[in-house]
Amino acid sequence: MKILITGASGQLGQALAASAPAGADCVALGRAGCDLADPASITAAVAAHRPDVLVNAAAYTAVDRAEGEVDLAMRVNGEAPRMMREALAAHGGGRLVQVSTDFVFDGSSSAAYRPDTRRNPLSVYGLSKAAGEDGAGDGALIVRTSWVYAPGGANFVRTMLRLMREREEIGVVADQIGAPTLASGLAATIWALVEHDATGVYHHRDAGVASWYDFAVAVQEEALAVGLLSRAATVCPIPTSAYPTPARRPPFSLLDDSATRARIGDTPPHWRTNLRHMLKQEMNLG
Repeated sequence: MKILITGASGQLGQALAASAPAGADCVALGRAGCDLADPASITAAVAAHRPDVLVNAAAYTAVDRAEGEVDLAMRVNGEAPRMMREALAAHGGGRLVQVSTDFVFDGSSSAAYRPDTRRNPLSVYGLSKAAGEDGAGDGALIVRTSWVYAPGGANFVRTMLRLMREREEIGVVADQIGAPTLASGLAATIWALVEHDATGVYHHRDAGVASWYDFAVAVQEEALAVGLLSRAATVCPIPTSAYPTPARRPPFSLLDDSATRARIGDTPPHWRTNLRHMLKQEMNLG
């Protein structure tokens, strides 16, 4: 099986490349090899590699900046998946795996979002990712996820560690609810769904529920336990209104992943277990 992964330098791209199916001919490309803002680059990459499976782990992820860079966000997140689908059809007919986000929902639900729940994104980023889902087409595998992090990456956990070292007190939003996702677990689910020839929309997240405040408190507790922090900062819960951002976030974006678990027959670890694992890896990175 020939596999092409975009977003090679990102958290998920690295996790996918590290855990690719045994025996697969796997190529991971960064922006230089496949620029999602450039249709010709997408076509050239697919034509050169003719993959059986193309996993699109690249994305425009600057949620707030997207409010002012609408055209770029829509090209990268919204239009590129359609171009990938068309290029695959023209060069061997491989399958497309599109990674999407909890931000396609508006957060007004009182229950976890199922794959078939109506989308209603609040931000340009969410709109662009919803457009990307549509562009990927009915034959694609779409995997939505939330709050992705990994050792060595640019993410909430590492930002919290830095702020906890620099400051005596930090405020963290407590009224946005979802679930963290360790990139390696997301990669494992994607490969399992590919192995099961799954198409349509699936959800993946770590087990459990958290607010960003809960997540931050756990980061500090676990980091102190393994020696990544030498002292504790005061972590204060704040409302979203106290931390205004250009992009609106869904206040509740927990994903219902029961269909995914039933399809591949597994149970993901609790998010705090995965957090502990990630922080130990951070220690190894120095």
